[in-house]
Amino acid sequence: MEENINYYQIPRSEWQGYYAREHMPLTQEELDSIKSLNDQISIQDVEDIYVPLCHLIHLYMKEFESLTLSKGLFLHRYVKVPPFIIGVAGSVAVGKSTAARLLQTLLSRLFSRRNVQLITTDGFLYPNAVLEERGIMNRKGFPESYDMERLIQTLNEIKSGKDVKIPLYSHQVYDIVPGEFETIAQPDILIVEGINTLQLPANQQIYVSDFFDFSIFVDADPTLIETWYLERFESLLDTAFLDPKNYYYQFAIGDREKALQMSRSVWKNVNLKNLEEFILPTRGRADIILHKQENHLIDQIYLRKH
Repeated sequence: MEENINYYQIPRSEWQGYYAREHMPLTQEELDSIKSLNDQISIQDVEDIYVPLCHLIHLYMKEFESLTLSKGLFLHRYVKVPPFIIGVAGSVAVGKSTAARLLQTLLSRLFSRRNVQLITTDGFLYPNAVLEERGIMNRKGFPESYDMERLIQTLNEIKSGKDVKIPLYSHQVYDIVPGEFETIAQPDILIVEGINTLQLPANQQIYVSDFFDFSIFVDADPTLIETWYLERFESLLDTAFLDPKNYYYQFAIGDREKALQMSRSVWKNVNLKNLEEFILPTRGRADIILHKQENHLIDQIYLRKH
């Protein structure tokens, strides 16, 4: 990894010793309900990787709050501490959704006075009808398929202490759900998860990552991610045939081999391309890189030096 010069490279065996836990903040059953389809994560991963990570985040938060207080003293006025925003980025199928939900649960448990909320940037994809109209349905997930201005405006409003409504995206119907929203109401900590959270939009004067106080990139070799993507697709087919409204129903009831060929093509022409051109170049902007090997096992952690 060419960014190594900017990071402390920490093997799992060393990282797990940085923070001794008093008790495990969640059960195996809770962990199973958090993890995404086909993702693999164990209580051992929570203990070895994520609990120390939460305490590192807490150190950053204390610095953030201290700086806000100092600004107030300098200005001779009360300055409210804005929400601490954590970005979680990485490829499709790398396990970032699981990581984001797990962090939300752990931070809520470990720091119980904090209100921790989570949004995904999927809610800022243009609806399929708009993508079709613009002729970019085959570029879904690429930077131009997101309403980046709306995402930036939303983060600005959250930082300013306003309540905001976030559009809802459904993976079952593979589209924005019309008229449905979730409300983000003045969180102490907001986690923003999505493939595009660290990207540099071509025509924006302000970046999404400008709002982040801490950022995480979930990383793995692209050939491994392809395997996980294809395994997840097969798992989706195994359940989708029960629901005609599910986007994957059409593939689930058809020729399985044709469906798999289609998913391999989508990986190669859409997801891998997006990963190489737009997602991987942002890896070096993250504060923490969680590197995975086979079976989603995190083997190395990279901590940004400055």
